[in-house]
Amino acid sequence: MSTRSHRRRIAFAMLTIAIVLGIFVVKLVDIQVVQADEINADALDKRSIPNLTFGVRGNIVDSDGVTLADSVLRYDVTASPRDVRDFTRYSTTASGVAVETDVTWPEAAAEIAAETGQTAGEVQRIIADKLAADPDSNHAYLARGIDTEAYRALVQLGIPGIYFEAVQSRTYPNGQVAGNLVGFVGSDGAPQAGLEYTENDCLQATNGSETYEKGADGVRIPGSTVTEKQAEDGNELVLTIDRDLQWFTQQAVAEQAQAVGAPWGVATVQEVKTGKLLAVADYPSVDPNDVNLTEEQYRGSRVFNSPYEPGSTFKSVTAAALVDAGLANAGTHVLAPYRFTKDGASLRDSFGHPDLPLTLAGVLAESSNTGISILGERMPTADRFDLITDLGVGQRTEVGFAGEEPGIVPDHTSMDVQTKYATMFGQGLATTAAQVSSIYQTLGNDGVRMPVQLVEGCRTADGEWISQPTGEPRQVISARAADETVHMMETVVTDGHFGDTLVIPGYRVAAKSGTAQVSDGSGAYGSNYLVSMAGVAPAEDPEYVVTISLANPTTMKSSAAAAPVFQKIMSQVLKTYRVPPSSVPSPNLPTTY
Repeated sequence: MSTRSHRRRIAFAMLTIAIVLGIFVVKLVDIQVVQADEINADALDKRSIPNLTFGVRGNIVDSDGVTLADSVLRYDVTASPRDVRDFTRYSTTASGVAVETDVTWPEAAAEIAAETGQTAGEVQRIIADKLAADPDSNHAYLARGIDTEAYRALVQLGIPGIYFEAVQSRTYPNGQVAGNLVGFVGSDGAPQAGLEYTENDCLQATNGSETYEKGADGVRIPGSTVTEKQAEDGNELVLTIDRDLQWFTQQAVAEQAQAVGAPWGVATVQEVKTGKLLAVADYPSVDPNDVNLTEEQYRGSRVFNSPYEPGSTFKSVTAAALVDAGLANAGTHVLAPYRFTKDGASLRDSFGHPDLPLTLAGVLAESSNTGISILGERMPTADRFDLITDLGVGQRTEVGFAGEEPGIVPDHTSMDVQTKYATMFGQGLATTAAQVSSIYQTLGNDGVRMPVQLVEGCRTADGEWISQPTGEPRQVISARAADETVHMMETVVTDGHFGDTLVIPGYRVAAKSGTAQVSDGSGAYGSNYLVSMAGVAPAEDPEYVVTISLANPTTMKSSAAAAPVFQKIMSQVLKTYRVPPSSVPSPNLPTTY
């Protein structure tokens, strides 16, 4: 072979190598420079996994900080069906000896089921169905919402292809206690009722996000997590409710409702000087931990959501209006007949009697419809209705509870004569229990109406306190008229029809009963009644309001059904807050002449 030929071959080889290297260089530049961003993004998409991180929803607590609603961490158990297999478990005995145990998938399924409350067959079926639909399936839910103990036990098992997703779950440690107030959230965590719904701005958390990289086996690569957005926890909602008093009040209402055959009942306890609600009881009540156990109609709070004709508890309003206007006083005389007719209106008392020579105080003690109507017509209807609306009837309270109703106040300029008189003793209009409580709070507070308050405020995660806006106190009735009305209501206890059922030894109690006919739905009154009792104590300087209403009792269709539970709740309130006994006697107002 000639030297020249050899040189040509070498040159050709080098040229070929140069061309190949040139192609590699061009391709390398194209990949690493021209297409670098696109390829890197595509690769990252395939290995980088976005993940939602949860902020914790804020707690709801009572006035003493007792938790009524909180959030706990639960776990969803997931699996990658294509990675489920038999495996060898490595463990070490107490003496340090290494142990290898072969575990089949059916055996692993049984171990999983023992912690999740399923059967081994159910766990195996989930995986089998997923693989039948897609042999490359890499996600299936085996169980959802397991607790931390079960989660830890499953982690210790070290079963390949099994993973866990942390999720938030809402719990209500006190069950039905304040359940109708607190409300509940849905399975997706969205608020659905009660304070959970109306106070969501305080309670709601802000979820964050993170990304992590996974390996070829689908397992998260340690140290690869990057937080994109920090999760923020919700704030703490503080109520005016006293959990222990709430429990007692709910028990008392439930027991009496069942005893007298009432399908539902409500009660309130309110602080006179502040307007704060200390207990708001509904029977039946909902357990937010298992809402489906309660009929839908009982999942809210009837205290706010169910207006009713208050009946004779409203006579206190008419009496206060007359005294405030200077048109009557506790000793004003009226001859109250059993039946009263005028200008086409016809009304009667609930019990037969001859004409009764009553004072205004006696009208309240005897609960005379005719007596309050005869005295009430002294006052211009427009002025009386101005007071009714000033007391909050026909308007939602400051609480703004979910689904709260304003009540019903007829147009006094167009109502008929019968309704004119009926509204003097609590028929022909409708109030909520919260409004009745507010009326008696006003009477007990020298005529100053305090905004009704259920939420104390919102405490942020960093300790900042945000007070709940409630409105301003208003002088609705003169102090003289309010105090005289309270003293007149004492005669209901001392001279009325309830004997010892309203008396609380050592304390002066002022109260008013009510037995209201219930509409049959067609514009007429049927055979059902709503019975009530509302009052304050101690009467010389009222500190607390208690109201109780029972719907359609079957064994006792009068306010005598409400009296014992009123006395029971008020006694507990006075004891709970250590109210000193009354030190001055009642004024002993005459009820007849």
